[in-house]
Amino acid sequence: MFYPEFKNKTDSETENLVIRLKDHARNLYETRQFLCTEAVLVALNQGLDGGLTEDQAVTMGAPFCVAMGDSGCLCGALSGAVLATGLLMGKNRPYTHRKEMRESGMILHNTFKAVNGATCCRVLSKKVKHDKKAHFKQCANLTAEAAEMAVRLILEKRPDLIPVACSRPRPRHHCQLSGLAVKLFKRIF
Repeated sequence: MFYPEFKNKTDSETENLVIRLKDHARNLYETRQFLCTEAVLVALNQGLDGGLTEDQAVTMGAPFCVAMGDSGCLCGALSGAVLATGLLMGKNRPYTHRKEMRESGMILHNTFKAVNGATCCRVLSKKVKHDKKAHFKQCANLTAEAAEMAVRLILEKRPDLIPVACSRPRPRHHCQLSGLAVKLFKRIF
């Protein structure tokens, strides 16, 4: 999906990158390796070379998951998108681009709200909260959508990241069983 808020249409290489990172975030969530915020932040950090280890990305994202620690407030997927955007737009130049990073947060917030009608997890999940499968599917879709919005905004502002990201290996997609095995392995070791 192209979001009109992000001005530049992309070439096929960039579009493939956007889809790859969106799908990776969705896969990390659907295979239960990570929750919403973590999945977006880990996928974009890995795919766009954000410089964090996976452990650091998870540690940063964990408090924002499930609407800021089960508070029901801000959607975790949107939180992950904002965190990843700050990380990647501010990389190597945080003090000179703080205003631009704040503006990117507002753009993501407004775009997400325009597309989904809300940014509050409680509001977004109201219709599906009593149906676990529908709720899970909705959150997986929001995770993928927020990742896509963030990637598009980041690449619009930092086109220099495109060649680096395109040269990185494709992330491995897991089925649910192998995703759970990876999650278990990480917890044990």
